[in-house]
Amino acid sequence: MIIILEDLYYGSLRPNEQVKPNDPESRRINQQIIDSLEMLKERLSQEDFDQVEELLELHSESCSLHSALSFTQGYKIGALTMIEVFGGERS
Repeated sequence: MIIILEDLYYGSLRPNEQVKPNDPESRRINQQIIDSLEMLKERLSQEDFDQVEELLELHSESCSLHSALSFTQGYKIGALTMIEVFGGERS
């Protein structure tokens, strides 16, 4: 049995690590990114390619922060929904 509160307390609850996209569109896009990076690596100097990699790393960090905020907001909306449902109040 999964004990969510215990996992949350010990920091072992990481939903972002459990997501494994099986969507063909996601795989196609990821392959395009890989192909583009390989092409850039061949065409750019090492210094320029390092800048591209740094930019991609910053973009990844930005996406991760946005995902965390979206998750938090979704959790709050879910909790507020439960309060409304169990509170029985109507507007």
